[in-house]
Amino acid sequence: MTATETFAGSSAGALPSDEPLALIAANGSPVEGSGLRRPADDVVLDLYSAMVLGRRFDAQATALTKQGRLAVYPSSRGQEACQVGAVRALQEQDWLFPTYRDSVAIVTRGVDPVAALTLLRGNWHLGYDPYELRVAPQCTPLATNSCHAVGFARAAALKGESTAALVMMGDGATSEGDAHEAFNFAAVWRAPVVFLVQNNGYAISVPTNKQSAARTFAHKGIGYGMSAQYVDGNDAAAVTVAVGDALEHARRGGGPTLIEARTYRIEAHTNADDASRYRSNDEVLLWLARDPVDRLDHYLSARGSLDTFARQAIADHAESFAESFRQRMSVDPELDTEDLFRHVYADPPEHLRRQARRVAADAA
Repeated sequence: MTATETFAGSSAGALPSDEPLALIAANGSPVEGSGLRRPADDVVLDLYSAMVLGRRFDAQATALTKQGRLAVYPSSRGQEACQVGAVRALQEQDWLFPTYRDSVAIVTRGVDPVAALTLLRGNWHLGYDPYELRVAPQCTPLATNSCHAVGFARAAALKGESTAALVMMGDGATSEGDAHEAFNFAAVWRAPVVFLVQNNGYAISVPTNKQSAARTFAHKGIGYGMSAQYVDGNDAAAVTVAVGDALEHARRGGGPTLIEARTYRIEAHTNADDASRYRSNDEVLLWLARDPVDRLDHYLSARGSLDTFARQAIADHAESFAESFRQRMSVDPELDTEDLFRHVYADPPEHLRRQARRVAADAA
């Protein structure tokens, strides 16, 4: 099934499904009748491997925060299917526009883990070259990355480039004015952009039913005149197919797509949050039973594509990855006080030069 055929039933004006589309059930069994094409086992195995590594990275980053090596860390445990599935759908020329919770997605795209955590460490606003791997800076203010992506995608289309932009955002971000502007202009311009709303149930402590009366967030796409889909965000196979088809649809001039991926944030909003104040432990346990990593493990094992040796090799690789970046994160960075002034102006005014000389003298 081609991207065009897939979107024939979800074009602008067609309502998305009331229930999230899935290819693999929570127990690992195949789901039929979703209308999504089923990826080959080697594709699913790659998703599984990247999710295991992503989860190990996430756990290590959380530990580093407790040790004082990171100023803050927003965990994405439970959302690995969204993070990995979406990024694996990108082609080399496409761009990723992430948020502060999308460190696993950034690492999956190929950014060095230490560089990916530079913002959360508090050293620099950005620790990597966005042009190298086509990953925009992590967006901390909600929804501002959606406007950046639409502008970028519009420019790419005007240049005649075969490039699409993927915006990652949370359910809370859809309540921001920037999201409205981005959705509206993307649809008007038919910009090659895909909005992936990771609906993890809470905008910090505010549940979904207190921030939107829409049937789903995906249904909002219809009001803007864009294609929309509602998928199971804990099913990496469904996420990567839906996002991949939407990106191809965008590259072919079909316009933007709004995809809602229903998932859950297992950990607290950040290390500074007490999630027990607004959700029950029973709710968390319910979603733990829908674990996205276990889901692919059961699916691949039943199909004979994942055995004990392969599973251990994947886990060992993830552990080596975590050990390597843990050691590098334990080394204090060398900071240069001149950096406070170096990138403010191309031609610094005299008062800033005086401040720079004063700081340099104090640091000497």
